[in-house]
Amino acid sequence: MSTVALAATDGMLQFELSIANEVFDTGLYEFGVYGSKPVKVGRFLLEPDHGLDELKRARTVIVPGWADIDVDPPPDLVEAVRAAHEAGARVASLCTGAFVLAAAGLLDGRRATTHWAHTDVLAARFPSVEVDPDVLYVDNGSVLTSAGKAAAMDLCLHLVRTDHGSAVANSIARRLVVPPHRAGGQAQFVTAPVPDQDDHPLGGLLPWVTERLDRPLTVEDLARHANMSSRNLARHFRSATGTTPLRWLLNQRIRRAQELLERTDDSVDLIAEATGMGTAATLRRHFNRTVGVPPDSYRRTFRAKAAVP
Repeated sequence: MSTVALAATDGMLQFELSIANEVFDTGLYEFGVYGSKPVKVGRFLLEPDHGLDELKRARTVIVPGWADIDVDPPPDLVEAVRAAHEAGARVASLCTGAFVLAAAGLLDGRRATTHWAHTDVLAARFPSVEVDPDVLYVDNGSVLTSAGKAAAMDLCLHLVRTDHGSAVANSIARRLVVPPHRAGGQAQFVTAPVPDQDDHPLGGLLPWVTERLDRPLTVEDLARHANMSSRNLARHFRSATGTTPLRWLLNQRIRRAQELLERTDDSVDLIAEATGMGTAATLRRHFNRTVGVPPDSYRRTFRAKAAVP
């Protein structure tokens, strides 16, 4: 059996750490926790099986999420992860564990991801990393990264699937009562930002727009209601939302479509009409491009989740 080492240190997230334990401590691998001392993980105290200096003996190293991305990870952890990779280990980070891999230089020149709320920070702090904010995980062969929380499960099952095949990975997923593979990316779970300041120049406009998403609104309509020029409107939108008026409007239509898919049995045609998309074909095209999955797949996923007690 190949060795899977869970690199543990104070300040890691217990959810991701527990996922790795559930997936890999199943008899398929020689699994162990590696740390320099007893590790405080949330409310729990974890006793490592081996020291961090032995991490380089592992075939696969799992780095769980790092709780405070504003704090540099411990140098001994960074060095141990770097040494393990140089010794030939496959290194995978879960959620914000990507910050540890980036600090070790393992993501330089590589595509990577992390929790959607922290992708901008990862990209700014490590400009040599090609950060992809939309995917659930990235497999570069010897270096892998996952998005946040449940995406850690997706990556762990992907590793099992790679090592032992789909049947084994599906069996583990069935035991854990999770899907063996999820379609789409993080975009399904991100809500488009809406400024909520009462004195913001767009404070009165955005609620007005969201109440009229079923109508064929244009940028000129928005500018007229806000009593400003289209150019001034675009400037305020970029400052407040990071995007253009048209893109923000499309995101709001998509978000409303997501809500209707989750909460109603309305057909895609009716939802297209209710969100100002006009036709089901138009809704499907924009929804698939923005969210990463078709409306029907999205509905099956989130309605199934809602049905679980």
